[in-house]
This record gives sequence, structure tokens and C-alpha cells, in this order.
Amino acid sequence: MWRSSEETATTPDWPPPHAPMPATTPASSWEDKGEAPESVAGLQEHYNHLCMEKSQRINPFILHILQEVDEETKKGLEKGITLTMAGNNRLTLVERITGEDFRILFRILRNHPYINGLDVRYNLLSDIGAYCAARLLQKQRNLIYLNLMFNDIGPEGGELIAKALHKNTTLKYLRMTGNKIENKGGMFFAAMLQINSSLEKLDLGDCDLEESTVHLGHMLKENHSLVELHICKHDIKNCGMQKLCDALYLNSSLRYLDVSCNKITRDGMVYLADVLKSNTTLEVIDLSFNRIENAGANDLSETLTSHNRSLKALSVVSNNIKREGLVALSQSVKTNPTFSNIYIWGNKFDEATCVAYLDLIQMGHLKPDNTDVEPFVVDGRVYLAEVSNGLKRHYYWTPVYGEAYNHSSNAGFALVPVGQHL
Repeated sequence: MWRSSEETATTPDWPPPHAPMPATTPASSWEDKGEAPESVAGLQEHYNHLCMEKSQRINPFILHILQEVDEETKKGLEKGITLTMAGNNRLTLVERITGEDFRILFRILRNHPYINGLDVRYNLLSDIGAYCAARLLQKQRNLIYLNLMFNDIGPEGGELIAKALHKNTTLKYLRMTGNKIENKGGMFFAAMLQINSSLEKLDLGDCDLEESTVHLGHMLKENHSLVELHICKHDIKNCGMQKLCDALYLNSSLRYLDVSCNKITRDGMVYLADVLKSNTTLEVIDLSFNRIENAGANDLSETLTSHNRSLKALSVVSNNIKREGLVALSQSVKTNPTFSNIYIWGNKFDEATCVAYLDLIQMGHLKPDNTDVEPFVVDGRVYLAEVSNGLKRHYYWTPVYGEAYNHSSNAGFALVPVGQHL
């Protein structure tokens, strides 16, 4: 699969620990040979040739995708190609890409002038593939998007990729979601972000990091390029939220903060509500699946009603909020002209709550596409039903049919766009 983009370090050590290269393929045979850029029309032929040269079995999935790209480029498309080789593609017979396969791909892509995006989510790259990804980040000067989510990359692989980004000046968006790089790998990413000045979107969600906020807080104080940060499932508690908020007083670039699926309670909202009184850059905050309850919702509501005029979207899905807090947030939407998107499903709805959100929609303060609930009336009583809208509905998957990146289902990415990749 492919998409056009024309819409709007140190050298890592090899082999990485615990990921030895097979004895039949010495590392020296994979070093650069000063090859000239390959013809954009010959990816399939180049892949076949390299597999024969290295006695590597041909992966039919890779061959199929490269053939598709070759066919499209023959029609006249010559730049802005994103190679999409997602291992969870249900419309194509998939043989998941291994680290050995990715070594071959690295040789094809490293000098290719027209490929600026690579999506290899849900494959089996491991730390061997992470080494090649790190080399790719050093050699390929056109790559702006790299999706490595759920590829069995561990702490050593995370270190290699983070170190490769020390000197990289082109990559804009990196997804490491679901790779268990743990605290060790996470510290290398935090250190990298104090040096790298080009990366704008980073997803470290579900990477088995715990309370990473001390290091990430230091990073946010120094980094002035990062626009979007996903740190869901980091075991962040209230003290961690305090460290993040302390850093946000000094940060003027971050526009989208995702701290969903953590252990933040109402006490953490005291710090967030306070920083939002002076912060004018944050536009999207995802607090889904925490436990801020009524007290936390009231703190946010007071700030959004009386002080903040920059936040556009807030998700408080499944936060054990009841009538008082939900109605208070509805009042913020009504009085704050900038605050346009709110997501509340999974909390405790009574009739007063349902009526408050019915009024918001009927009076035009809240567009139906900008929330995840839809009011309906049965026997004169108002209820709320869930609808498939949200900040990142397609975070772990994309739909088989229909538009993969429609704005109502992925409002966070639409509100804070970075290049072509949402």
C-alpha cells in the first residue's frame, strides 16, 4: 500500500545486545557500499536482486507492495511515496516482516529519493530491525514519517533508534507504540529530545515505561519543536502529573498532550488547571481512562470558563465523573468559544447531564461531530448514546472500509496536523 505526500548520533553499535546477527550474514556485508540511488521504477527488481545476493528468502508480502509502488510510479508519480506494509492488513495476504526482511528493505530504501514515509506497524522487526531502522534514519534524508508500532522492539532497540535521532534533522513523526522499550529505552528518548530539534510528533504509548515524567519533564523544558506527545499507559500518578505541569510552564511548543490510561486522580487536575491558566499553546488534552471524578472536572471547568482560551478539545472518557462535573464542563463549552470538542462517554449520566448536552447541541454550542454522545428521547426522557467520534478512535487500528483518517473519529490529529500524516 502507498500514499502520496503531495497533500498538504552517534552511529548505533551492531549487533545490539541480545539481538545477534545470524552467523551466516556478517555485519560487514550490510555496510554501505556507496551505491547510487535506485530507479524509482525498479523497487521490485531491486528487492529480488538483493534477496538472491544475500541468499534471503523472498517475502511475498513485501514483493506485492513493491510491485504496487512500481506500477503507480510508472503512471507518473515520482515523489512523496509512503510505503505501507502493516502486518495487520486484513485485505491482503500478509507474511509479517522480520528483522531479516527489514535488512533487505533498508538496502532498498536508504538511497531512495522519493520515499518519505514508512509504515511497518504490527510486524516482527525486533531489535535486529531496530538497528536497520536506526541506520535508515542516518542514511535516508527524505524520511519524515516512521511507524514502528508493535514490532517486538526492546530496550536495546529503543536505544539505537533514539541515538540515531540525535543528528537526524528530517523525521517529523515517529510511532514507537507498543514496543516494550521500558524505562531504559525511554530515558534515551527523553535525552534525545533535549538535542533533536526537528521531531514534532512522538508516540511512546504502551511501551512499559513507568513514571517517566521526571525525564520527560526535563525534556519539555528544553525542547521547543515537539508538538504532540503520547504517553499513555506510563503509570503516571499525581506527582508525575505535577512534574509534567511544572515543565509546561516553560514549554511553548506542545499542542497535544495524551496522558490517557494512567493513574491520575482529581489531585492531579489541580496542577493541570493551574498551568492552563497561563499556557496558551496546548490545544488538545486526552485524559481518558483516568479517575479525575467531579472535583477534577470542576477544577478544569473553572479554568476553561474563566481563564483559558486556547484549549480546543478535551477527552475525559471513563473518569468516574457524575452530574456535577459533567454539567460544569458543559457550561465551559457554552461560555468558551474556543473549547469546541468534548468527549465524555463512560462516565455517570443522569437525566440532568443528558439534558445539559442536548441543550449544548440544540443551541449550536457543540457540533454533533465534536462529541462522542448523541441525545435521544424515549417517553419524554432524555438519554445519551455513544457515537464513534473521538480524539483517536483509530489509534490501534484503521477501518477496512471508508476513510481511515476522518476528522470526527480522529479529531486530535485533525486539530493538530503535522504534515500529511495524522
